[in-house]
Amino acid sequence: MDLTLSETQAMVQQTARDFATRVIAPKAHEIDEEERFPFEILKGLAELGLMAVNVPESLGGSGAGVVSYALAMQEVAHACASTAVTMAVSNMVGEVIAHFGTDAQKNVHCRKLANGDYVAGSFALSEPEAGSDPGGMRTTARQEGDAWVLDGAKQWITSGAHAGVMVVWARTGGLELKGTRGISCFLVEGGAKGLKIGRAEDKMGLRGSNTVPLELDGCRGELLGQLNGGFKIAMMALDGGRIGISSQAIGIARAALEESVRYAKERKAFGKPIGEFQAMQWKLADMKTQLDAAHLLAMRAASLKEAGKNFSSEASMSKLFASEMAVRVCNDAVQIHGGYGYMREFPAERHLRDARVTTIYEGTSEVQRIVIARSTLG
Repeated sequence: MDLTLSETQAMVQQTARDFATRVIAPKAHEIDEEERFPFEILKGLAELGLMAVNVPESLGGSGAGVVSYALAMQEVAHACASTAVTMAVSNMVGEVIAHFGTDAQKNVHCRKLANGDYVAGSFALSEPEAGSDPGGMRTTARQEGDAWVLDGAKQWITSGAHAGVMVVWARTGGLELKGTRGISCFLVEGGAKGLKIGRAEDKMGLRGSNTVPLELDGCRGELLGQLNGGFKIAMMALDGGRIGISSQAIGIARAALEESVRYAKERKAFGKPIGEFQAMQWKLADMKTQLDAAHLLAMRAASLKEAGKNFSSEASMSKLFASEMAVRVCNDAVQIHGGYGYMREFPAERHLRDARVTTIYEGTSEVQRIVIARSTLG
């Protein structure tokens, strides 16, 4: 198996790494402390083609492929996980519109996501009573002439207060239909009449990422894809999104490992650097091994998607392992730092807070295990 990156993949990785090191990393602590949405950084990512990495060039995207996207996500998350999740959701929204949109929808929204006219995109599937179970959705959409009118509520919407366009799911088959039947997908522009943005959530981590509830009260939207075909769109989008979140988790864990190695070389105890103690070496060895295993799982899932092959189970395995690995590695990083790891001036505690949610969004670890088990049982 040849794991050598193509010229395009290596270029995208290096471009993301250079920008993340030079621009994003120096501001990461400030973004977290001030809970500041990084408008100027996102604009810079768009200028580099990183807000629509797998969107075709004909629609303004980079057209660089899924592997390139996963590599870029790792680099941005290594610098700032809050920025990375905004980038991840925007890329996912662009891909969904590029795949399912009309020519008019694609030419407007994909281009604006790619060039930064839209600072971000949002993915509005979850509701207060429908997270892991989209079949519990209560938001409805009714047709009035040529328009669709949406009513309901959405919860935990990334970039919801700033998105230029949102992909929103609603019931079009009536609330009497149970489960995932009768769900359709819509495009709602930011600032649309009837779209109300709730108070930003006060989160444990990813504090520079905007997360809000939405209220849809007679809000107009455009149908995306086929009527009553929304559940299929959601599942396809989430499969791809899981590659992005596994890559985010890998980036966070890599940052935590690098901080731990640096600290282990500098911190002395009992007359020598703590990195010379076997107990510390074994902990670092385990962290590195888990990190590399997660990276390989992510690359496999990304390669399968890029080749047009079935990748759903592999994406779930990647997301499950990478997210739980990131929590373990970041927890060990805090332990290696000792008391300093609990202090806000050291990045270790931020990495642990940021990593924790990766086991929850884009499908919890429990949901990933269900997907993997079903695939295994056939």
